[in-house]
Formats: sequence, structure tokens, C-alpha cells
Amino acid sequence: MLRHALARLRPAHRARTPEQARPGRMRLALPGSMSVSLGCDAVGVPARHGFRLMSHLPRTGCVFADADRWWWIVPAGSDLELAWPEQVTYARDADVPGGRPRLIHSPDAPTPYTPPIPLFLMVCQVTGVAPRWSSAGEPSVVPAP
Repeated sequence: MLRHALARLRPAHRARTPEQARPGRMRLALPGSMSVSLGCDAVGVPARHGFRLMSHLPRTGCVFADADRWWWIVPAGSDLELAWPEQVTYARDADVPGGRPRLIHSPDAPTPYTPPIPLFLMVCQVTGVAPRWSSAGEPSVVPAP
């Protein structure tokens, strides 16, 4: 699985939409064959945690990577009531900052999603932050220890 992910880390030759042309940001482009009926957000974690997360998650959806971050596609709204660790970048509509992430993993399933709760728990474990659910009106970021 990990060898397959590395083999897919290659330059993408896609036409950029005006939405993707915004300076410093780009929307992750999912394979056209995928059903995105739940909408898409992206969860970005430091690249040093990428392989560990991918190898320990029970199901991995589409994953994009660049030199700094690995991005997991999750259903829209996966930030509601989850206090993601501060090392995590949560990008609504999969509109991500920085580099040029490339698709490195595409699931065999017809949907691009990684289940957000197992991802959240694994991200908390690898970043050393105790999982915590946020309440309405509370900040949705937990400070690092």
C-alpha cells in the first residue's frame, strides 16, 4: 500500500480552474469517477505523520500530499464538534493553502472519504493530544501539549 502511494506521487497535468488559480491556495481535484454526495473537506497533517496514519487507518479514502502536508478527504462538516489538534489544518471545500498536493492514494470504493472519527482519533494519537469533543460556541482547536 505504501509503495503504491509513493508511486502515485508524481506531477499532475490538469488544467487549472479559476478557482484553483487563487494565489497561495488550490482546490483538491478528486477523480471524476468518485461520488461526492456528502461534499468534501480536507484534513491536513504534517507530512512526517502521513505514512503512519495511512498504515493504521481501517479505511483510507483519497489522500493528497506535498512536501509539507498530507491531506485526507472527509465528508463536509467533519469539523463540527471535533476539536482537531492545532497541528492539523482543516480546509472546507478541500480548498487548501500552500504547495501543490498530488493525489497519492485513491480507494477502490466509489467514494473518496476517509471516515473522520477514526482519522480524528489517530491524528490525536500521533500528535500527542488527548481527543476532545467541542461544544457549540467553543473553539474547535486543541492546543498542543
